[in-house]
Amino acid sequence: MKKERKEDSFIKQPFYQGGNAALNSFITSQLKYPEISQQNKIEGDVHLRYDINIQGNVTDVKVIGGLDDACNNEAIRVVKLLKFVVPKNPRHLKITFHKNITIHFRIQETKNTSPEFPVVTPIQYHITPSVSLSKTTEEPKPKGVVYTYTINLK
Repeated sequence: MKKERKEDSFIKQPFYQGGNAALNSFITSQLKYPEISQQNKIEGDVHLRYDINIQGNVTDVKVIGGLDDACNNEAIRVVKLLKFVVPKNPRHLKITFHKNITIHFRIQETKNTSPEFPVVTPIQYHITPSVSLSKTTEEPKPKGVVYTYTINLK
């Protein structure tokens, strides 16, 4: 029969406060797409390996697979800002944890704010009531007022 182990005998991994959703939102809020990479239309993923010390700080970041130098440096900068929660480990071991992360660089298509149609100058119009020239018309006059509109586009 096997002896059951207490939960205190296992090494617990560090975690980001709020989970993966909070980690992703922090990265997207802090990540700034480098202008040089955006002008050259470079997009893709940067794969990083980083170390977490016993205080929860990211100490060493290495690029496993990257894009250009600007994107790699930006990904390293953002990962160094991360702060993890490290649970207490048994026997007061001072452990350095290793984790991998992928930072995505995607070019955001900016929506064209200009309208599809050219801007037209305002239309000016004058209202002229229609008046019959001869008083003897055989047509019955409609009840109410009739207007004729003339619109001049310039």
